[in-house]
Order: sequence, then C-alpha cells, then structure tokens
Amino acid sequence: MQTACAKKLKERSETMSERIYALLKEDISEFRLLPGERFTEGEVAERVQASRTPVRQALFRLEQEGYVEVYYRSGWQVRPFDPRHFEELYDVRVVLELTALARLGLMDLSVEPLIDELIRTWLVPKSERLRDTDILAGLGERFHCALVEAVGNREMARLHYEITEKTRTIRRLEFSASRVDATYEEHGSILKALLQRRPQHAQQLLEAHVELNKEEARRATQHVLRRARHYAEKNGEPVRLRAQAQ
Repeated sequence: MQTACAKKLKERSETMSERIYALLKEDISEFRLLPGERFTEGEVAERVQASRTPVRQALFRLEQEGYVEVYYRSGWQVRPFDPRHFEELYDVRVVLELTALARLGLMDLSVEPLIDELIRTWLVPKSERLRDTDILAGLGERFHCALVEAVGNREMARLHYEITEKTRTIRRLEFSASRVDATYEEHGSILKALLQRRPQHAQQLLEAHVELNKEEARRATQHVLRRARHYAEKNGEPVRLRAQAQ
C-alpha cells in the first residue's frame, strides 16, 4: 500500500511529465525541434529543470504516438520528416471525412449545433473574415473535426482527431496569407452543399480542398525545414524549448 508521501511524489512526477510532454510536442509541431534532430534525456531535463524520470515518461509517450524515436546508445531523435507517412495519414483522414459527409447528407442539419457553429464561422460576409493565419489554422482544423463529430460516431471522431494531431505539424503551414479568402470560399462551399442536401458534391469539394492544402503544405514544409536548418548551422546553436515546465 502506498504511503501518502509516495502517492504525492508519484502524482507530482505525473504532473511534471504531462507538462514536459506538452512542451516537447508543441516544440515539434512548431519546428523548434526539427525532424531528425537528436538530443538526450539529460539535455531535456536541464532545459526544463526537472529530473530524468518525468522526462523519460514524456519521451516514451511521444515515442508511442510516433513523434520521436529512441536510440538506446545515443539518446533520442525527433522522427525524421517522411512525406509518404504524411500522405498516408491524409488519405485516412479524407476517407473518414468523406464518410462523415455521406452520413451528414442523411441527417437533419438544422438541429445540429456543430453545423451551426461552422456556419457562423465560415459563412460570413467578406468584411468579417479573419486574417490572422494562426487563428485560421485552428479554425480550419476545427472545421474538419466538427464535420466528423457531428455524425455522432465517437470512434470515428477519436481516430480522426488522432490523425489530425499527427498532421498538425504541416497542416499549420497550409494557411498562407494568399489562401485566406480561398479557405473561406472552400469551407463555405462544402457547407452550402451539405445544407442543400448534396453530399456527393460536398465530397468532391472537400477532396479538391484537401488536395490544394496538401500541395501548399508540401511547399511550405520544405521551405521551413531548409530555413530552420540553415539558421541552426549558421548559429551553431540547438533548437531550444520555448518555455520551462514550472
């Protein structure tokens, strides 16, 4: 039986592990830790001012989710960028979203709050469109997740969200300033087709929309990786965590 002290220490370690996990995951998503970059548990522990135990717990969790790889003799590595892997994730995501659109076409969307949320976000006058690409990236992610959630199948929604998280690194790069109006138009057109009970047309629009975003993300990802690596080589400095776990 655990003593109160032992239980408290365990809870503290788990809380610290959660914070380190979140920090590392965000740094990977924001390219502050680059694909292929190697590091040790000791380096992470020093940066976040924590012991190695919660660091190791966080890293093993990230490994299970496919963000990092472990090399037992030489530390850890951010999983190298694999274009084929991301293509496969996009393919699965699209299958789920196309299935969701087919099912939504059979539902009464006038009483679905998630669809109403999307209408209020995307079917707005041009003068009311947001221009902050970081905010739009989040809203765009929410658009696709909400379509699947609205179906009411929890397993579909769970799987879709897991894939969304794994592609977030490059999906954030889809939203260039030049694509703001196009993004509103594309999302709006998909919603209008659904509201008009034309699910097949909505599916066609979604496939075209995702393909355009994939191409934009491919170009942006290669540019960001080249720029980040050039900066790191020029300055001879490792990429650092944005903040420390407190």
